[in-house]
Amino acid sequence: MTRFILRRSIASIFVIFTIIIISLWITRLAPSNPCLEEREVQACTCVKMHHLDRPVFPVYSPPPLAPLDGCQYWEAESDWQIIPAITIPFTDGESTTWPIHIIGLSDWGNTQAAIYLRTLSRGSLGDSMITDRTVMETLGAALPYTIQLGLQALLIALLIGIPAGLIAGLRQNTPTDYGVMTVAMIGVSIPNFVLGPLLILLFSLHLGWFSAVGWYTWQDSILPSITLGLFYAAYVARLTRGGVLEVIRKDYIRTARAKGLSEKIVVMRHALKGALLPVVSYLGPAFAALLAGSVVVEEIFSLPGVGTHFVRSALNRDYNLVLGTIILYSTLLVTLNLLVDILYTVLDPRVSYDDE
Repeated sequence: MTRFILRRSIASIFVIFTIIIISLWITRLAPSNPCLEEREVQACTCVKMHHLDRPVFPVYSPPPLAPLDGCQYWEAESDWQIIPAITIPFTDGESTTWPIHIIGLSDWGNTQAAIYLRTLSRGSLGDSMITDRTVMETLGAALPYTIQLGLQALLIALLIGIPAGLIAGLRQNTPTDYGVMTVAMIGVSIPNFVLGPLLILLFSLHLGWFSAVGWYTWQDSILPSITLGLFYAAYVARLTRGGVLEVIRKDYIRTARAKGLSEKIVVMRHALKGALLPVVSYLGPAFAALLAGSVVVEEIFSLPGVGTHFVRSALNRDYNLVLGTIILYSTLLVTLNLLVDILYTVLDPRVSYDDE
């Protein structure tokens, strides 16, 4: 188990590193200058502060940033090499040509990627390009809301999905089974951005039970949690039903019944543990998806979570905050997947990673 955890940890670090590099490249693909947007500092100062005048990687095709009047941009100490250009055709018959630049080895540490990786090695995610706060401060203030929302939604999904799937699995091919699975299919089919406004319309505007927007008391998190959790409750119900149908015909279940044990003891003590294995496998990706999926829900209910900051930073082109959010979500995803694999061995003694 120790060797398995060590290998998975190393692989997880490599995955996160790859995500960082790809995300860094994607965020810099936009041709315009983000510092030309409204900022708390001047455009030239913004460019210098966030090193946007430097190439992202040692090898790149278009210029790193269009020059601004009166700004002294960074210049490489070593000679630049230009290799044959890339020609990109357009649908109207025209084309554009971008030469491929390669900076010298001595300047590789001055690229945006190298500077950002050094920032990460110091335990920092950089400064926000919009406000005077750091990315860590911004995400640190928003993360508790997102985690609480995700945990409440996951709890709702389990409390609804497991009993529903258990009942459907024990009453296979009956009207109860068909009814539960029909409701589950409807739950999967309704997206969050449809369910959320419907709940607001019913429980906030018509009945007045809950606040439509904001998070000031714990009651304000009820509607967002239901909106986020019902979708996953349907998946949990389907997985639980499938697990019950697979386990209920096993030899050890027939043996337990042959010993004279009541149906309740057979189901709760013997069948349920094995039936929940598919659900346990789904918990890690589900919780990570709940956190990532909360972006839409947080926008609908105007919650001060990570998702709201992610949307606004993407619209305002706050590169560092976008990257920080991606790193946060990626780290949560790979960590939760590792924890689920470990938990799997606890629920099923037949599963072992010692020989891997």
